[in-house]
Amino acid sequence: MAALLPRPTRTDAWLTAILLLLSLGSIFVITLVDPVATDRDPWPCGYALILAACLPVLWRRAFPCAAAAVVVVAATVYYPLGYPDGLVMLCAAVMLYTLVRHGYRAFGWTLGIGQFLALNVYEFVAHTSFRPEAVGVIAWVLVLLCTAEVLRWRDDYQEADRQRAAEAERTREEELLRRASDERLRLARDVHDTVAHNISLINVQAGTALYLMESEPERAAQALATIKRTSKDTLSELRSILGVLRAVDEAAPRSPVPGVERIDELVEGTRRGGVDVTAQTTGTPRHLPASTGSAAYRTVQEALTNVVRHSGASHAHVRIAYGPSALEIEVTDDGHGTVGPPVPGNGITGMAERAAMVGGSVDAHPLEGGGFRVRARLPLDGGDRPSAVPHDETRPL
Repeated sequence: MAALLPRPTRTDAWLTAILLLLSLGSIFVITLVDPVATDRDPWPCGYALILAACLPVLWRRAFPCAAAAVVVVAATVYYPLGYPDGLVMLCAAVMLYTLVRHGYRAFGWTLGIGQFLALNVYEFVAHTSFRPEAVGVIAWVLVLLCTAEVLRWRDDYQEADRQRAAEAERTREEELLRRASDERLRLARDVHDTVAHNISLINVQAGTALYLMESEPERAAQALATIKRTSKDTLSELRSILGVLRAVDEAAPRSPVPGVERIDELVEGTRRGGVDVTAQTTGTPRHLPASTGSAAYRTVQEALTNVVRHSGASHAHVRIAYGPSALEIEVTDDGHGTVGPPVPGNGITGMAERAAMVGGSVDAHPLEGGGFRVRARLPLDGGDRPSAVPHDETRPL
């Protein structure tokens, strides 16, 4: 028989042990401390009913309806037989609560009301009156069942809320995927139109140039000029399209977003690359939003990367200035700079885009006499201004 019953959960085992202790203990206390002359001796039938009311609680999760029926009937039969009043009714309370809380509402209410009617009908038939204790059963039955109903409603509401949130998240992800798919389709069409048309034109002009190379060199030169112009336009259009996809190559974050506090790592890495870098912090350092800190870090990172790869500089200087409402970043070097205004490549464009996302700006240009400077201004979080007086602090990062 034991093999046919599932193993009780730890919670149900503890609950059964507590109910047994309270039920048997209350009977022992009444029998020894405050015996009632009219009470019957609970041995052995009274204790058997107590066991019958307590032990099925072990399987209240596996067989809630069957366990509740046995417990409620045993607890209801115990009291009219004249045994010492104890806490046996707690077992019935636990099972009625379990039924309603876990969705067996009709059966739970039927058992609860049936228990009340059974006790009162017995009292009226046996004694032609109602005991206050029997009448009081309806009060705790109603309170217990209503409490279980409220808690069940709360669980249902929370589950529905979780489902709504999950559905909203799923819908949002589907919408993002749909928009991404539409954007990829649009870009694919742009690439196809650009490449197919221009490559076809180049192919025709190349054939014309080869055909007229010896007989009409002037027309062949015109065809080659057309090829040059068309290929240049094609590369420009492809670059603008691929620029939209530049963020796809960025790796997904697997660590906390880097901020100003990690600029020292960039400085050390640049020094290992052969460039002498000094760093300076002015103003009172303060907490920055993650977006502002990340934009500051990426700006310094890209600026120092350009110093190492393109400038030919031997020295660079990084300055971080905390102002009343903005964080200013300046990276200068003594390299060869650029001839004329710098060409906005992915590096400068990326810095400008990150700054714009937090409401800031980036300015990058060569210096008179050589060198290059990148200057960014990023707004702070708008909190209270620090009470300390700003001071200059030059220190290695």
